[in-house]
Amino acid sequence: MQAAVPGNPAQQPTLLESITEFCRTSGVAESTFGRRAVNDGKLVARLREGSRIRPETLARLQAFMRTQGARVELGAPPELQPLVRGTDALPGAAALRDAPDGHGAHGANGAHVANAAIGAAEGAAPGRNFRFFDNRQKYLLFVTTCGEKDVIARRVGMELAQLHPRPPALRLFDAGMGDGTVLTAVMREMHRRHPTMPFYVVGKEISLEDVRLSLHKMADRFFEHPSTVLVVTNMYYAEAPWLAPRSLPAASSLLWKEVALAGSTSHEFAEQIGSLDRFLAQHWQARHSPKTGNPIYERPVVLVIHRADYRFLLDRVIPRQGAAQAEFDLVIASQPYRARVSAEFKAQKVIAPLVRALGPGGRLLGIHSCGNDPGLEIVQRIWPGETPFTTTRHDVLAAVRHELARDARHYHFNAFADSRAVFRYDMHTLPNEVAAAGTAAIGTSTLFAAWNAAVYVAQIDDERLAQVIGRPHYLEATAEVLKKHGSLWFLDESYVVSRKRD
Repeated sequence: MQAAVPGNPAQQPTLLESITEFCRTSGVAESTFGRRAVNDGKLVARLREGSRIRPETLARLQAFMRTQGARVELGAPPELQPLVRGTDALPGAAALRDAPDGHGAHGANGAHVANAAIGAAEGAAPGRNFRFFDNRQKYLLFVTTCGEKDVIARRVGMELAQLHPRPPALRLFDAGMGDGTVLTAVMREMHRRHPTMPFYVVGKEISLEDVRLSLHKMADRFFEHPSTVLVVTNMYYAEAPWLAPRSLPAASSLLWKEVALAGSTSHEFAEQIGSLDRFLAQHWQARHSPKTGNPIYERPVVLVIHRADYRFLLDRVIPRQGAAQAEFDLVIASQPYRARVSAEFKAQKVIAPLVRALGPGGRLLGIHSCGNDPGLEIVQRIWPGETPFTTTRHDVLAAVRHELARDARHYHFNAFADSRAVFRYDMHTLPNEVAAAGTAAIGTSTLFAAWNAAVYVAQIDDERLAQVIGRPHYLEATAEVLKKHGSLWFLDESYVVSRKRD
């Protein structure tokens, strides 16, 4: 084994180096090591790609290697890091290490943020851009098999009728665009209600892949509603509404880019938006906070897009660097935090800063999963007593009120009755595919999709999943729940914080 130098952390081997040396000297394959140590044959492969592990996994690895006669100290001790990476820490500005964001359950509008795997982006240095999912296929499968985004977009549409926008534009902030499905649907509804009113739309998203997907959906929006100003940023919740970093090092490195789309057809707009991919790959870079494990930006970026032929009309709407205002009429906060974090954390790091970004009469719509559905029943059959949804909308609103302190008197806090606050979305299946199964076997693809959706919504980490995937009982439990209910659905709950009108 490579020996560590006492008192000199810089000379200590990384976790991956220690495991590689152990496998070499012991004559075991890396996949065998992973299975014997933590029942995960792909552990070392994921570490090599940049995946992170939990402190308890580090302790299990260290204990296993010691039982095999190796004298090891694997990287940083568990008590010093909430999450431990298998490779050396990535370079980055020290001022950004304590990122305030609590990136969340569905990544705001549909991107459940799990432990990240580092991956090289096109044109960027390896390890500086990363994917937000240990297995992004889980995310894509959930999005394509469940109707959450469509239902959320309709729920957001209900709030549009309550808005009282003021000149010069209707102002919307999406606290996590995801792949842009919800935002584009809401913008279509905005156009139906206000076909001639200028729109100022700001989307926060730190995932490079989701920013690409979102922007590629926007060409039709600029064609149908030409008086649109779209702003995309990777800043934190406490910064993004104002487009202004809070720390001096971040502010000095801010990259502000304005794009004026030429032409008058959606095809022309799509080509120009697509040409931004290289810019995004180069500058939309992110890493993990060594303290919290949350994704943080390498450099704050603001991308402002509008139509060139509407530049004169939108002069008062287009934001200027250092002079952008928040004052939003509507803030969408859909799944912006992890389910298991405390209500106090959700209020302090996410919701309260967004509430402060509301203009007079503005409304914040918060949405998160609440359980009590067949999806959670599947999870609890495998992990009895599992309770991923630890706080209700009432808990979050109480914590926000407390966080705002005296300023709370300027806002209304609406939890609503369950009949309005709680809504359901379903997994898509063929007609009678589950209900008519009876005693017959349900298709394997349907079972896998249902299992994926259940563990995805409940935010079960890959480490625990690896411990049950090798046995068939998880699919049997999924089939039993599907036959019991005749379908699979999930429940979200919503709440509204509105600022009083002047």
